[in-house]
Amino acid sequence: MLKKILIANRGEIACRIIKTCKKLNIKSVAIFSDADKNSLHVQLADESVYIGNSPASESYLVHQKVIDAAINSGAEAIHPGYGFLSENYSFNQKVREAGLIFIGPKPEPMRVLGSKVESRITMMNAGVPVIPGMKSASLDIEAFKTEADKMLYPVLIKASAGGGGKGMRVVHSADKLVESFKSAVRESQNAFGSDEVFLEKYIESPRHIEIQVARDQHGNAVHIFERECSIQRRHQKIIEESPSTAVSDDIRKKMGDAAIKAVEAVDYDSVATVEFLLDKSGNFYFLEVNTRIQVEHPITEMVTGVDLVELQVKIANGEKLGVAQDEIKQTGHAIECRIYAEDAENDFMPTGGKVHILKEPIGEGIRVDSGIKEGDEVTSFYDPIMAKLITYAPTRDEARLKMINALKNYICLGVKTSTRFMIDVLDHADFVSCKTYTNFIDINNEELLYHDNLSDKVSLIAANLTNQNNTIGLDNNDVWEEIGSWEIASN
Repeated sequence: MLKKILIANRGEIACRIIKTCKKLNIKSVAIFSDADKNSLHVQLADESVYIGNSPASESYLVHQKVIDAAINSGAEAIHPGYGFLSENYSFNQKVREAGLIFIGPKPEPMRVLGSKVESRITMMNAGVPVIPGMKSASLDIEAFKTEADKMLYPVLIKASAGGGGKGMRVVHSADKLVESFKSAVRESQNAFGSDEVFLEKYIESPRHIEIQVARDQHGNAVHIFERECSIQRRHQKIIEESPSTAVSDDIRKKMGDAAIKAVEAVDYDSVATVEFLLDKSGNFYFLEVNTRIQVEHPITEMVTGVDLVELQVKIANGEKLGVAQDEIKQTGHAIECRIYAEDAENDFMPTGGKVHILKEPIGEGIRVDSGIKEGDEVTSFYDPIMAKLITYAPTRDEARLKMINALKNYICLGVKTSTRFMIDVLDHADFVSCKTYTNFIDINNEELLYHDNLSDKVSLIAANLTNQNNTIGLDNNDVWEEIGSWEIASN
């Protein structure tokens, strides 16, 4: 087994990886920028190395600084987490050339799967269902017009090197195509340094279903069931659950088989997530493969008992999976809510500030993967995700109610978050009745918008004062019942 791993990341995912390192008795090395010198991941790691100024372009994204930190600290391997350099095949190659182990797939599968166009062609050749669309990227607007007319509107323009909704435009009519094309090209160039875009048919009101897979260096592969990630804002996930209520046993098997076929097609050798769109008729189409650990991986861990980070480490160390497909079971239901520093009332714009008070819910079936602590400054330098709240229960509705209660007891004073918005989503009739499509927020946004007021601020303070033991039970505790009589004095 590996003795020391450098974590090329920060925040909650760095803290999460450190936990598995401790479990496996592996020493962990954190890296940090100026903004992160007092961060939680630095405090949790066995060692830490300073790598530069606060902007990621001067620290976390500088290949040689990260590699040098690993070599100088005596680390044998680098775990990239998600984001930053996690899907950069050039960095992957440099890590290996430096004599280190990259905890992830070989560079070539990462390169192929990192291109939406090349991965589409690869999946078509492998017999994996793919959304109808262009077979190559193009900057010829006439080619886009021709293809759009063939496919019929609406269509979707996508950046070949894209992710997180950047370089993506839904086009509902021919008169909007040119404008959307130019906008997508600009955004793709700014976000990814590539102006390559392509066109595919837009699937209306689908569900976003992803299959967790693992394949070792010896050719053994399994799928570890599905996650539904349909609740999104700006094409980015905010609430995920497993299992999906829309996936029957038959569809689950077909999607699982297709996901394994996808990673086998590129000789993949790590943990991966194969993403699909599922339409209302039960047809599913390949979207992409994420060649790293996913933000939402905890819900898979909760319903299967598989430590996915541990699996990544063991595969990178050359070990066999050691488990057959029929030995992996899916029980109960898990939901994850991403705790972002953002303002749901202001188009989910990132917020920031100092975390004055932080109280996290605890209890049976409640998990918090966090990267913050009281006193931390949430800055604009990095992604606004602060933590992930996960609940688990025997049934979906029990997990949903537990999540609502947990969100009410997640107290973060000093930084505005969208926890109240997520409560309203979970309490919405369509979510309760499992009508969770990717346009859920777009359709219901006006109804879901929450307007802050005095009583809610008082509720936060009251929750902090009365929940000093930081524990919530399985029932829906009401802080007002615990307070007793009270009143707001007039000025």
